[in-house]
This record gives sequence, C-alpha cells and structure tokens, in this order.
Amino acid sequence: MTDMKRLNNSRKTQAEAWTGLYNNSGKENRTWHWSLPGLEYNESEAQWGPGEPNDCGGHIENCVAIKRQNKKWLDDGCHKQHAFICYDEKKRPTDPYCVINEKMNWLQAQKYCRDKHTDLISGLTQLNQVKDLNPRTVNFWIGLFRDTWRWSDGSSSSFRNWDPEVGDKNCALLKSSGQWRSADCDMKKPFFCYDEYMILIKENKTWEEALSYCRKHHYDLISITNSNEQTWVQEKAKSATSPYVWTGLRYTCTLEFWFWVSNEEVQYENWKEKMDDCNMSGAMESGGEHQWYSHLADMKFNFICSR
Repeated sequence: MTDMKRLNNSRKTQAEAWTGLYNNSGKENRTWHWSLPGLEYNESEAQWGPGEPNDCGGHIENCVAIKRQNKKWLDDGCHKQHAFICYDEKKRPTDPYCVINEKMNWLQAQKYCRDKHTDLISGLTQLNQVKDLNPRTVNFWIGLFRDTWRWSDGSSSSFRNWDPEVGDKNCALLKSSGQWRSADCDMKKPFFCYDEYMILIKENKTWEEALSYCRKHHYDLISITNSNEQTWVQEKAKSATSPYVWTGLRYTCTLEFWFWVSNEEVQYENWKEKMDDCNMSGAMESGGEHQWYSHLADMKFNFICSR
C-alpha cells in the first residue's frame, strides 16, 4: 500500500495511466491470494469444506467465505453479500479484529476494511484467533480470493485496489481516484516505470560485513516498516542462496530494544523466533512464510541493501 501512495503522488494531474498488471485469462490460470499484503497462500494449510472449492453449478466463484456452523472455507461468487471480519494492525495485540454484520459483496467488504481498519482478515494465524467470533450471517467473508491477474515484473504481490466497476478487459489502469480499472491493452495511455529501491546480494557475510557493504556500495541494510515493504522484501528473499537474509534489524543490549539501523522506528513486526540478547541481529527466512528470526551477528547469510 505504501507503493500505491507513491504511485498516486507520481500521478499528479494525470487522469489515467497504465500499471504493470495484466490478465492471464483462463480458469486454469487462477491463483489464490490473501488480501493483506505480505501473506502467501499455502495449500497445505487450507481449511476447505468437503468438495470445496468447486465453482458450484458451473458459476465462477473467486472469493472465499467461512461457514459459521463449522468454520470451514467455501468459494463463493464475489458479488454475493455477506457479513465479514476486519483486521486492524493498529489495535494489535489486544483487540485487532472487528465483526461487521452489515452485508456487502467481497470488494465492498475489502474497501470498507481498508478504509476504516487495515484489511479483511487474512491468513491462518488470524483466522485461528477469531474462532469464537460469530457474525450474524450464515457465511462471512475472509480476505482470500483468486484471480488471473499477474504483474509484468513477475512478482507475486497480492495487493489489488479495484474500482467496484472493474470491467472485464485485460490490462489495468490507475484511475484519478487512485483505484484501478481494466481496459483494452491496445489503448494508448501514459504509463509508469519504476526503479527498484532494494537489491539482493547473493554473498554470505556476517551482519557487520553486510552493513558495511550496503553503506559502501548502496545506501543501507534494508528496513521493513509495514506489511507492504514486507511483501517487496520477501519477493527478493525468494532468490537468495542462503536459508535467511540479513536485514537492518539489530538488538541493543544497552537500551534493551530492537531498532532499524536506518533510524526508523520498529512498529511493524513479523517475528517467528526472537531472542532479546547481545550480538543478535534480525534476518528474514528466504522461504516458507518469510518471517523474522534473531541470529548471532557472526553468522553468514545473503543480505538485502536499500538504495
């Protein structure tokens, strides 16, 4: 979402412009995504009900709801109207979930959650935390959907910001409102290019060596301050040749807290295992769920520099 803000700032007075999102149409090309950036769908953890997903009756069903009765997932038409649960990152860890009993279609529910909270509830961890919450409708929306849209740079980012009148064309335009619509790919429009602000270094170095390298050749070791940056960094981490990649996260024994070497405050966190101890630095796992681990700083991993 941070990149959407940058994109909207770059757009200035331009009415519409092309983005790198295109439709690789065909039911067989559909891919599952979580609405909340930074989470990846894992089929082995899916909790589908019997016979699901099934495109019931031959109808396209690309959005996912949960049956209140048994908490199992079912695919459903995105135009259907259900209650839903929003996730609010700012209210972690006390009460980050909000049940909305007003019925909306999936896109409306997603927009509501993003406007008033953070996003539709997403990922197995969040879903396991709300098993006792019961919206009033028989089924309720969660942030799981599938589509055939792909990014031209090959990234697997799940972030979508469609206008309710998305259309049925094959290339995506950014509208003056900041939302997206589909359009014919042969239309002539302005377009956006981007330069990557990070680089993966496929050399194994200690944390101090990685920090020195980044500051000498680029800018700094990478900082991750929100879920959208987490998504971009994990895309880079997938290509690493080590099981973890160093980030700019460091523990100070003197003050007893974690900090980013770029002087940005640690607000967003995605820890799997954390040890608050001297000589500990933060690394992201290259595979799996791309969560964060604390490791002794003299271990040698690939690393990601900002630039």
